[in-house]
Amino acid sequence: MSSHVTGFGGGHTLQKFGFGQSNPTYRVGADSGQYVLRRKPLGPLLPKAHAIEREYRVLHALRDSDVPAPKVLAFCDDSAILGAPFYIMDFVEGRIFYDQRLPGMSPHERAGIFDAMNATVASLHHVEPLAVGLEGYGRPERFVERQVATWTRQYRASEGDPCEAMERLIEWLPANLPPEQPGRIFHGDLRLDNMIFHPTEPRVIALLDWELSTIGDPLADFAYHAMVWRVGADLFRGFADLDRVGMGIPEEADYVRLYCERTGRSGIPQWNFYLAFSLFRVAAILQGVWRRSQDGQASSADAELVGAKAHPLAEIGWQIACEG
Repeated sequence: MSSHVTGFGGGHTLQKFGFGQSNPTYRVGADSGQYVLRRKPLGPLLPKAHAIEREYRVLHALRDSDVPAPKVLAFCDDSAILGAPFYIMDFVEGRIFYDQRLPGMSPHERAGIFDAMNATVASLHHVEPLAVGLEGYGRPERFVERQVATWTRQYRASEGDPCEAMERLIEWLPANLPPEQPGRIFHGDLRLDNMIFHPTEPRVIALLDWELSTIGDPLADFAYHAMVWRVGADLFRGFADLDRVGMGIPEEADYVRLYCERTGRSGIPQWNFYLAFSLFRVAAILQGVWRRSQDGQASSADAELVGAKAHPLAEIGWQIACEG
C-alpha cells in the first residue's frame, strides 16, 4: 500500500468486518486515513467464484459516473503478499440498514431512504457499459433466457420434495420471455443492506457487493430489487403485509413509475414476468441452501430453515405469473 496507494502511511491497524461475506473484507487504519481491503478466500476456489478482479474492474469503470461507487485505489494479483489476490478501496463512513422496515424512522425519513435507493438503481442502469470501458464484461444477448436455464439447472441439482410451483415456472418462464433489452450493468444483488447511506441525509454514498455483476437486462436487476413488495416481512425481508402508507414506504406502482421516469422509460413490459423470474431465482438459490444443509455442508446453523422458504417463494412467483 505504501507503494501503490497515494499518501498511505503511518501506524497501521487491520480489523476484519464482522458481517458475513464470501470475500473476506477488512478495515485498514493508518495515520493517512481509513481504507478497505477485500480479498479472495484462501485455498482452492470454484472456477469464476469470488472474482474480485471483476469487482475492481467495474468499480474502477464507474469512478467518474453518477453511480455512488466506492473509489478503488489499487489491485494486487500477487498471492504471495496475502495468500490471495486483493484490492484496496476508500473506506466510506455512513449508515447501513439491515431491516427494510427501517425501525425507529419517521414516515418522512423512510420515504427519503426509498427515494434515494430508487435514484441509485436508476443511475446504475443509465450507464452505457461501453462508454465506461466495460467491453466484454458480460454477454447481454439472450440474457434472461440464459438466466432461466441457469437457475433451472441449479434447482434441478438441489431439489428435494416435489414443488409444483417450481415445475410450473420452469415450464412457463421460457415460453413467456420478454423483449430483449439493451445491456446495462447488472449488479445482481440490489438490496437495501448493500448500500451505504450518508450519516445524516437520505442519500446513498456507496453501492457495495459487486461480486455478481455482469452486463445484462436492467429490468431483471430492478425486479429483483423490487420483489420485496410481493413478499412478507418474515418470509424474505419484504413488506407486502405491512402498513406501507402509514410507514412512509411507497407503493410498488409508484416506485416503478419513479424508476421509469429516471431511466427514460414509459413503462416496463411484462413486469409480472420479471417479478416471477426474480422469485424463481431466489427459490432456486434457497433450494441450494437447503440441499447443503441436508448434505451437512451448510455455512450457517439456520440453513435448513432458510432453505425451507424456497417453496413458498416459488408459490408467490407462480401466482404472479398467473396474474400476468
